Amino acid sequence: MRWVMLDTETTGLDPRQGHRLVEIGLVEIVARRRARTWHHYVDPGRDSDPGALEKHGLTTDFLKDKPHFGAVAESLIEFLCDSSGGMALDCLVIHNAAFDLGFLDHELGLLGKPALLAHLPAGVLVDSLKVARELFPGKRNSLDALCERYDIDHAHRTFHGALLDAELLGEVYLAMTRGQENLLMPEETSPGSMQMPGYVASASAHRLRVARATEVEMEAHRTQLERIDQASGGRGLWRPEGSGGGQGGLQ
Repeated sequence: MRWVMLDTETTGLDPRQGHRLVEIGLVEIVARRRARTWHHYVDPGRDSDPGALEKHGLTTDFLKDKPHFGAVAESLIEFLCDSSGGMALDCLVIHNAAFDLGFLDHELGLLGKPALLAHLPAGVLVDSLKVARELFPGKRNSLDALCERYDIDHAHRTFHGALLDAELLGEVYLAMTRGQENLLMPEETSPGSMQMPGYVASASAHRLRVARATEVEMEAHRTQLERIDQASGGRGLWRPEGSGGGQGGLQ
């Protein structure tokens, strides 16, 4: 099972208003263990809005010698697709996916490339914010709130950072899905279901083992039932085969 957590930082809230990416962070989780990371700062070619700068602290001066998005786009897609390692992507987990995908798709569109999900296997996207809202309806479900809820240390998150937030998202998502790998999940998850994506198992792999009693054990059981019946003056509910009355013999 291969998951990738993704987060971005931007110059503002809306790419349609000319805002751009300034940072992208990916954290790969394989078999529920952290594996590799992918991280790049990106020169947006413009200043960040004051509100965005206050959150991520990435100044224009710091970013001016960083690569433009076009220089890292192929590397981003290759990491997600794992073209060298040969492991398929099972889940791409993004907290509030519409925001990050909006910026990534905008940047890819400026390069004449298809949207990000067009490069990936179908059905891999998991919006962890939507999952959290199903698990905790009516509660705060920001990344900070989820860290507090799952007792994940995030005191070092003085600034928002794409790689840091992807790492925290990985811990949160592992906590949100803890124990689910032991459940029998259907291959298709219905809308609004509480089941977590990424857990597909066949029924044949989880057949229950039925232990049949031996003849010796059956005889010991019949003897015990006879003792109970005698001690109760013939009022035993479960009488041995062949005895009269009662509510049925041993099957």
